Amino acid sequence: MTDLRTKRCVPCEGGVPPLDAEGIERLLASVPAWSLGEAGGVILRRFSFQDFHHTMEFVNAVAWIAHREDHHPDLVVSWGACEVRYTTHAAGGLTENDFICAAKVDALLE
Repeated sequence: MTDLRTKRCVPCEGGVPPLDAEGIERLLASVPAWSLGEAGGVILRRFSFQDFHHTMEFVNAVAWIAHREDHHPDLVVSWGACEVRYTTHAAGGLTENDFICAAKVDALLE
């Protein structure tokens, strides 16, 4: 499989079907630190940091990825932590774009 970090998100304006369970499991294996949300249509990961300043540095880097890929996560930010959640709202579930961005976020900490 191509490394997801080298791919770019494709525009999704609706009409694109979400991934099926097999597609989700295949791509989830590429980002093993991420988990499938309870409802199934979202992937998420919680990141921990030593303080608020480092958390905000991370949030700003994630925002840069989101801007560049034109694919935006939901973020829950608190002191020393950030939870990142991806879903493709226009598709009503997960698409490859979510996994591409998750892989790029993981690369921030390598």
